[in-house]
Amino acid sequence: MIKSYFQNPKWVSWAYGVGGAIFVSIYLQVQLTVILNEWYREFYDLLQGAATRDISEFWGMLFGFTTAPYNFLGFITVPMPNTFMWIAIPYVIIVTATNFVVRHYGFRWRQAITENYVPRWRNVQHEIEGASQRIQEDANRFARIVESLGLQAFRALMTLIAFLPILWGLSDQVDLPIIRDVPGSLVWAALLISVGGMAISWFVGYFLPGLEYNNQKVEAAFRKELVFGEDDKARHAQPETLFSLFTGIRHNYFRLYAHYGYFDMWSNLYSQVTQLTPLLMMGPGMFTGAVSIGLLTQVSNAYGRVDGSFSIILDNWTTLTELRSIWKRLHEFEVNLDRYNTGQDVGMAAPEASPAQ
Repeated sequence: MIKSYFQNPKWVSWAYGVGGAIFVSIYLQVQLTVILNEWYREFYDLLQGAATRDISEFWGMLFGFTTAPYNFLGFITVPMPNTFMWIAIPYVIIVTATNFVVRHYGFRWRQAITENYVPRWRNVQHEIEGASQRIQEDANRFARIVESLGLQAFRALMTLIAFLPILWGLSDQVDLPIIRDVPGSLVWAALLISVGGMAISWFVGYFLPGLEYNNQKVEAAFRKELVFGEDDKARHAQPETLFSLFTGIRHNYFRLYAHYGYFDMWSNLYSQVTQLTPLLMMGPGMFTGAVSIGLLTQVSNAYGRVDGSFSIILDNWTTLTELRSIWKRLHEFEVNLDRYNTGQDVGMAAPEASPAQ
């Protein structure tokens, strides 16, 4: 799964070259969100004092074109736009282009896996359970999920690097007893809530990977009988056989739905808690005048970015569960490919013997 893409000379330019370009693009996206976060504070402070400000400032912050110096990587300072339209448009363009390239990146990973599996599979005479599904469906799902999660994981890392210092500095504005004396209180709150949420999620979702794995097995058996029936309905795909296999599918899915029911309840509860946290910590300061609407908006946005990065595992728990089951299936498939390898293509006809002279 991994070596076929990252250790194959055919794909090295995509695996590392295009992958590096994707990382640079994500870095630029995160920097634009940092600029936009600062813009939110200025814009909502403008709205709070709108009665004493000129409406031209409102339109200027939305659609005008002004720049301000911005520091990249700690030593490169360049002028960057600081009005909404000129921040949002480049962001949209970069995100759209990145998603387009990432989809191609994921498909080429699938192609690399397929090109690795097919010759090895043809060297196997022993029947391997669900081989066609492993090569066609699971390789595709593996590449698509890794593509999506990999993009999210790197974006989360870049977001943490960019927003943690901002959120740490904004923690000085927290006006709650005891908490106000804790340096970086907003960061610690996001970290503790996220780590606690992941720990609880592990226990709540403990049975999900096994059930997803069982789903793959029963679906493969049902699909295999249907495929045989396409060629020979006299001996395969009898109604009683298909309905019996489908009953197994039904039973496993209903168990899975039951377990996802209480997991979804916990996940939704956690989501509400994380949304309320910055309001609880910053809201009281508004009543003393220490916190403006702009500052509250900036803190809520920055906290959401950091919390979202910390919570990437929890937010993708269902997808990770599916990935774990696919990984297990593909790993078993690769082990069987090596175990039953005959060393030659079993589908090739043996050469005919030369007639006796």
